Amino acid sequence: MSKPFPILACKLTSISIKIPIKRIDKSLPLPRYETAGSVGFDLFCRKGAVVKPKEIKLIPANIIVKTPPGYMLLLALRSSTPAKRGLMLANGIGVIDQDYSGLKDEIKIQVYNFSKNRVKVERGERIAQGIFVKVGKADWQEIKKTTPHSRGGFGSTG
Repeated sequence: MSKPFPILACKLTSISIKIPIKRIDKSLPLPRYETAGSVGFDLFCRKGAVVKPKEIKLIPANIIVKTPPGYMLLLALRSSTPAKRGLMLANGIGVIDQDYSGLKDEIKIQVYNFSKNRVKVERGERIAQGIFVKVGKADWQEIKKTTPHSRGGFGSTG
């Protein structure tokens, strides 16, 4: 019989990063972390939209962000959005590069309606979240040979 995991007290530690941000509509709030343990901050829809079944639509998120060097801004839907709304990100995730911060570079959430119903997204609604992720760039070193053995893929580990 296995023993249960011990309960450990954990405290989220994070590095605070100063991020330049511009709101398009100042009547909507800045993005915010909903709990002390949240790693993703919620984004607010600047304009309402109706997304037809099987349609892809861009929903403006009301902000222009200057992503700092060494980071990317990853966009993901809130976990409740697919189940409650029938929407998913059309490209799986969104990647906001460090140089996407010009006057017309408002972040937009690209959603796909996989349901059979029209989905109405309200102005001010939170359907997506952003997460700053540390990144590195590759310094490619081309090689002539690889390992002769393959570990397999596409379900090869069970």
